Amino acid sequence: MKIAFFSTKPYDRKYFDLANESAGHEITYFETRLTRQTLKLAEGYECACVFVNDQVDASVLIALAAQGTRLIALRCAGFNNVDINSAKELGISVVRVPAYSPYAVAEHTVGLMLALNRKIYWAHSRVREGNFSLDGLLGFDMRNRTVGLVGTGKIGECVAAILKGFGCKIIAYDKAQNPACEKMGVSYVSRDELFAQSDIISLHCPLFKETYHLIGMDAIAKMKKGVMIINTSRGALIDAKAAIEGLKSEKIGYLGIDVYEEEEELFFEDKTFEIRTDDVFARLTTFPNVVITGHQAYFTEEAVSAIAGTTLENITAYEAGQELVNVVTNN
Repeated sequence: MKIAFFSTKPYDRKYFDLANESAGHEITYFETRLTRQTLKLAEGYECACVFVNDQVDASVLIALAAQGTRLIALRCAGFNNVDINSAKELGISVVRVPAYSPYAVAEHTVGLMLALNRKIYWAHSRVREGNFSLDGLLGFDMRNRTVGLVGTGKIGECVAAILKGFGCKIIAYDKAQNPACEKMGVSYVSRDELFAQSDIISLHCPLFKETYHLIGMDAIAKMKKGVMIINTSRGALIDAKAAIEGLKSEKIGYLGIDVYEEEEELFFEDKTFEIRTDDVFARLTTFPNVVITGHQAYFTEEAVSAIAGTTLENITAYEAGQELVNVVTNN
């Protein structure tokens, strides 16, 4: 099948070329994002392969369908950037990679917790400058701290397992309770109870209408003073402006994010010599108790390899008329 790959980087090409040695698809890589302005690049391609920040709304889908595209292959788990209902109306199938390496995201999540708690980023900079003072680097024991997990799918489950090893008390909020988490001793509580009881809150839920700005002014007001908030899921789960107010008032004591609501114009690109025009993001980078990584939580050899393999398996199944086990059916 002819596949137009958008938002590709050298590491994507490396792992997809390896996976395609056995799949045998005709792949054309484009570094640009898929947008209304770039969709003509997909003309004549039955499949468009996209990533988290590609634009796949109704207008783009209508144009793609007119150009002959019949399959959208997401090389990620989330699908909030795709208008699934419009795709269905247009007869376009949408497939995704529901699981690649939950361990990668879980380990990065805990890494952010430790970096914030023990001020590892500040300590590293100080030592490089010859400053070995410990002033301002005081942390806390993770043991016996209450961690609230919003979402207990496979990633949340992996985070719980790691934190159990630290001796944390783990509570969770999720509409569907995970038996594996319950077996570990995770206690399910209401969302408000989680906000009120947690020393650390970690987000592991998808982005839907009901989870948009899940962490806003009202939620922050219910939290403990000095709470740590971690987000390695989707940027729009946090109202960044509300988070800034929470940081200024010291209600939020630590913020670690690997995702950002307006990241599509920032992440995955080298912006070293460009002026930052996003005032909200620029403000976040000024806080000494904020750590931001550029959507790299998933980024391990194992995860990227699994993404390539599953994505091409999805495309091969579509081409062969087989059942699409990873098809997305609704928003």
